[in-house]
Amino acid sequence: MKISSLQRLLGGFLFSLLLGGAPTAFAADCPRIVSQSPYLTLALEWLGRGDCIVGVSRYDRLRPELPRTGGVMDPDAEAIALLEPELFVTSNWTEAGAVAKSLPPATRALRVDGFRSVADVEAMLRSLAEASAAPDAEARLAAFARDWRAAAAAVGGEGRRALVISACSGQPYSFGRGHVVGDAFVHAGFDVVESVERIRHLRPGEEIDSIAAAVERFAPEIVFSLTPESAEQCSAELGLLPVELVGLEGSSFFHPGPGLVAGLNALAEQMKR
Repeated sequence: MKISSLQRLLGGFLFSLLLGGAPTAFAADCPRIVSQSPYLTLALEWLGRGDCIVGVSRYDRLRPELPRTGGVMDPDAEAIALLEPELFVTSNWTEAGAVAKSLPPATRALRVDGFRSVADVEAMLRSLAEASAAPDAEARLAAFARDWRAAAAAVGGEGRRALVISACSGQPYSFGRGHVVGDAFVHAGFDVVESVERIRHLRPGEEIDSIAAAVERFAPEIVFSLTPESAEQCSAELGLLPVELVGLEGSSFFHPGPGLVAGLNALAEQMKR
């Protein structure tokens, strides 16, 4: 590790101690956790385990005061070792071998998904709850299962053919039924028309190279455009589509987790207009 990197890490570590107390100040039932992906940080906070997090990945904007522990694909073994975590949680995008090489011998590792379907989100939350010994986990999980189903039922998609896209951050792409976003819209009653399982990039050189080409190919009755919070502008193609266009703030959908309930509620409100 470079000296400057080590200095930044130690500075962040000392700052976190000033904010949250020394490691020995944590409750005995609160494991020291490193969260290697922002969506897992959100899930841990929802499970009542946010105060147990002692380090986060370089991508995490939710806990800026905490030390950084590298990326999803390249965890920083030295940074992680300094934090002495009891539990390391990451997405299954991190190879098992990379996880094993990055962790102290006493640290437990948990690799989860959550991006395939809403049922996969439920499984991810349950795995996190069990690994972190989250309090009142069964009640939280039952409430989420009940709430997302109720929110989806309230949308009333009525079988309308829908193309769900992200077109406001870099090159546009569309969601298939094998992605949690596409699956959520299926549960909301829409016929998601994208034929690839998870994500199709709509860019020059691809089989379907634009939003307009996707609309022509799949003939949706309605297009949903999910917009990231950080987006500065959207594709100009959106204003030229020959079908109904509905814009939604996308953060509740982009992070698999309990925020899906808010996303489905917002979708239901849009469909009433």
